[in-house]
Amino acid sequence: MRPQLPNLIFASRWLQVPLYLGLILAQAVYVFQFWTELVHLIEAAMGNKDALATLVKSIGYKAVPIKDAMGVIVSYEPLTKLNETILMLVVLGLIDVVMISNLLIMVIVGGYETFVSRLNLDGHPDQPEWLSHVNASVLKVKLATAIIGISSIHLLKTFINAANYEPHVLMWQTLIHIAFLLSAMAIAFTDRLLMPPGGKH
Repeated sequence: MRPQLPNLIFASRWLQVPLYLGLILAQAVYVFQFWTELVHLIEAAMGNKDALATLVKSIGYKAVPIKDAMGVIVSYEPLTKLNETILMLVVLGLIDVVMISNLLIMVIVGGYETFVSRLNLDGHPDQPEWLSHVNASVLKVKLATAIIGISSIHLLKTFINAANYEPHVLMWQTLIHIAFLLSAMAIAFTDRLLMPPGGKH
């Protein structure tokens, strides 16, 4: 019985397969979300007010405020057509979906290759360049870099739509982005210490 225990422990890596399959389903949901937003954008550009209202609600955009004599906001000017700010926010949202999708691919493909089983893609014309030398450390650095990219898109969306956010929200989002950046730098520095240039991955 004793020799079977290591084999059982090693075979337990296959328990991760449902997790990766779940991420593939999440990827499909992101594809659906992307096309839904894109269709709404095209419809809004063609003058569909319902699609425009859906986009405005989804991005949290507010039109030019209407103030009373005391300077209190009483309402907002109605939006009748797609403007540059809304277009930019929606496009950044689409880019955000693509970057998160790329992050999912890195986790699914790189994680399966590293922790479950080899994909045997040697010689395949579509094999990602990074997959040939992927390991847990390389995957960790790439994921940290991808998270910084996603955080940058979120921060840019916030700055473009800054009029609709409280100052403390802007401050905290900036600080969180800086924290992500410092964390990625620390991970990369630690990886460099553990595996100096010229070392084998």
